[in-house]
Amino acid sequence: MDRFTALQVFKIVADLGSFAGAGRKLGLTPPAISKNVAELEAHLGVRLINRTTRRMALTEEGKIYLEYVTRGLESLAEGEATLSSVKSSPSGTLRVSAPMTVALVRFSEAIPAFLARHPQLKLDLHLDDRRVDLVREGFDVAIRGSSALDDSSLIARKLATMPHVLCAAPAYFERYGRPKTPSDLKALDQIRFPFGGNADVWEFSKDGRTERIAVDARYSVTSSLAVRDALRGGFGVSLIPLPYVVNDLKAGRLQSALDDWTTAETTHYAVYPSRQHLAPKIRVFLEFLTEQFGRDPQSDFEANSLMDIANL
Repeated sequence: MDRFTALQVFKIVADLGSFAGAGRKLGLTPPAISKNVAELEAHLGVRLINRTTRRMALTEEGKIYLEYVTRGLESLAEGEATLSSVKSSPSGTLRVSAPMTVALVRFSEAIPAFLARHPQLKLDLHLDDRRVDLVREGFDVAIRGSSALDDSSLIARKLATMPHVLCAAPAYFERYGRPKTPSDLKALDQIRFPFGGNADVWEFSKDGRTERIAVDARYSVTSSLAVRDALRGGFGVSLIPLPYVVNDLKAGRLQSALDDWTTAETTHYAVYPSRQHLAPKIRVFLEFLTEQFGRDPQSDFEANSLMDIANL
């Protein structure tokens, strides 16, 4: 028995007081109408309608059940109307997880303008470097930075790739010397960011050879902005994403080193559970992220080499 069809048949029969009339309205044959009502009665174990060849009437049980069926079908209709509205425009609450520094540097300043464009949308933004479980924790979108995403059933949209730069304050280099090779870093104070693929080893490549430097840091901190503060304060050297320090390099607050070596980069992705039936609230936020990641200092380091930027 198709329960939903049977409920619709029962309600139309009760409303019209006629099996034949219900059949005409629903496009079903009289035997099909009778079969649906009979199967519903068998499922419930009660008689809903007393009928003869000339007339029909709801039983007491049928009258009670009709009230519930009517409320249920009306609720379903309201639900379908609500979903139809949701499908056409961004609305509801959007839950997003993002690393704090990435959000602050890349897009948080643009959030008010984004919400102003979508007045029916609410944003619940969680800033945390922890890798969340989207499905279990109920997030719609997460931003992840990785040199290689884990295999997953999740959908990942590439946002941008960030090169890293080795840098320190000018005063630090004046005091301890600017490293000419990666091995020179062993004699310098290192500042470590514990998340990401280069937390414990800094890797540099040049002319077909690779040097790996084990990070032995006096200072380890879980915020790239705190790493930047330590660099500005002349504490030591660090390998840090270029967008986080590009303005410091331009202003001369920091200086880069080993610019002729290739080093780490981090690719950021927007990750979400499925591309099927993508909700408008997710779609517009993905568009927003693509716009913001494409605009923020990406153009600076695409147009110039690291050495050019450092010498501006």
